[in-house]
Amino acid sequence: MAYSKLTNAQIAWRAAQDLEDGAYVNLGIGFPEMIAKFQPEGRDVIYHTENGVLGFGKAPKEGEEDWDLINAGKKAITLNPGASFFHHADSFSMVRGGHLDLAVLGAYQVSRNGDLANWRVGTKGVPAVGGAMDLVHGAKRVAVVTDHVTKDGKPKLVETCSFPLTGVGCVTRVYTSLAVVDIVDGHFVLREKLAGLTLEELQGVTGAPLHLEGDPADLTVPDLD
Repeated sequence: MAYSKLTNAQIAWRAAQDLEDGAYVNLGIGFPEMIAKFQPEGRDVIYHTENGVLGFGKAPKEGEEDWDLINAGKKAITLNPGASFFHHADSFSMVRGGHLDLAVLGAYQVSRNGDLANWRVGTKGVPAVGGAMDLVHGAKRVAVVTDHVTKDGKPKLVETCSFPLTGVGCVTRVYTSLAVVDIVDGHFVLREKLAGLTLEELQGVTGAPLHLEGDPADLTVPDLD
């Protein structure tokens, strides 16, 4: 292919641009956690983690970690003014009670009607789904950050998920290494794509039809290390 795909950092940067001021946000373990690094200046986003912290800040510098302060991914965190701690059960009450505006998760597959598979590939995967099932049905909106294809080039945006589901009809937007795609009325709607990528090339690595509502914008991101 004649184009270069976005790095994980660039995907995270693009997703961060849509964070709303004052939003309560949960970032999934691993890749999605990177989004906080690119939070736009001047926006106050309150981050929630399942193990019981609300309002944590940037990662501490190496050597300055306080390992009593960690997120659900066991990574060291700092605290913003007004941060709070609470019991694990209370944390999930916040999730299940609909108090989070947004959850951003990774994915193995996303279907055209918004089904999400992100915890097991056949017999391989993490031991259990963790809090993801609660997040996808408790948060007001669910977005996904992911490469557009698997390591062997198979589409991750598909007609129907073949892996065990995390949630049904829960995803509304996907940020990939090639495009930004919304899920509307059971269809993938293309919002942005890399400028050097034709619609035919993008459709060729997408496992379900891409619908258009006007011309898609160019997916433009800065160069990031």
